[in-house]
Amino acid sequence: MQEQDHSFKRTSKRHQPKGLTILYEDHDIIVVNKRCGLLTISNENVRENTAYFLLNDYVRKGNSKSRNRVFIVHRLDRDTSGVLVFAKSEEHKRYLQDNWKKFSKTYYAVVAGILSKKEDIIISYLAENSAHKIYSVTDPEMGKYAKTGYKVIKESQHQSLLEIYLYTGRKNQIRAHLSEMGHPVIGDRRYGKKEEGSKKLALHAGSLTIIHPHTKKEMTFVADIPSYFRTFMKNRK
Repeated sequence: MQEQDHSFKRTSKRHQPKGLTILYEDHDIIVVNKRCGLLTISNENVRENTAYFLLNDYVRKGNSKSRNRVFIVHRLDRDTSGVLVFAKSEEHKRYLQDNWKKFSKTYYAVVAGILSKKEDIIISYLAENSAHKIYSVTDPEMGKYAKTGYKVIKESQHQSLLEIYLYTGRKNQIRAHLSEMGHPVIGDRRYGKKEEGSKKLALHAGSLTIIHPHTKKEMTFVADIPSYFRTFMKNRK
């Protein structure tokens, strides 16, 4: 049997899917940097302008009859940018999902205010109300266990830049935890206050470390912090 090529394939800018930057691609997976505002998968209102649709079109190279496709491993919120990985087979999708809790995920966020604790871990049980908003509860049977670590890495007069370690992957976990601390993510209209001049959510999936589904080698993918984060921190100390 001929050995499959699992090496990096560089993609020309002309063939990059709109709204996505391909960070890595081989026979088994494709890893992208998703921009803020792009859905991972479709909803009732948006069918085609999603990372999933664009990458399916990309791997089919415009041939609608092609059997090539991508498989969703995880999601990022529409307004969260950063590292997003897709599998190219059902088998590799299952492997990545089955081992997802073991993988390391680092996020970055600009939040309102100056934090009294410069490094801490937030633990709570998260539930969802009828308006699909996530909130913490004290009863373990009423919510799902959620653990978020953070470290302040830069401060300005009114905002803080955090490095965040996601130990569990609950819906809106980072946004809910930081909001309940009194330090919502800048630009978060759902869990925070509408900030003047901050139409974009300042939350970014900066790095992801996985075990490759075929080679079983550890791989880390990094997406640079978006340039608009700097505008929130321009008055830094």
